[in-house]
Amino acid sequence: MLTTWMRALGAAGLAGSAAIHFYLYWGSGYADIPVVGPLFLVNGVAGVVIAIALLAWRHWLPAFFTLGFGGVTLLAYLLSVTVGFYGVRDQFNSQYEYWGVITEAVCVVCGLVLLVREVRGRVRTRSGALSPGE
Repeated sequence: MLTTWMRALGAAGLAGSAAIHFYLYWGSGYADIPVVGPLFLVNGVAGVVIAIALLAWRHWLPAFFTLGFGGVTLLAYLLSVTVGFYGVRDQFNSQYEYWGVITEAVCVVCGLVLLVREVRGRVRTRSGALSPGE
């Protein structure tokens, strides 16, 4: 049951982050920023693809990608707030930034929980115990 909820919540986090990046790319002029603009578009597409995979494919790989997506996106944002990221400096002062951080933190937490559950399930299976159910 927890696994199903984490998959749904992780997919919501991915979709939310993707929506924010699509909006900023097309609606806020990020499309005109070299390097960072195309990365926003890639982030939006990747968020949608990983969200679909997380819901449809019961494998550890989408959970790993969810964790990586959230972690790398948060790291890029942290760089942009502190030292700048390819010439872009953010200030953490808009709703899009707040919601972006929240959705990406959800991705990190859900991806991590899903990976830990997967590893524990594999250890139990190898030791002869039953694996945890959905």
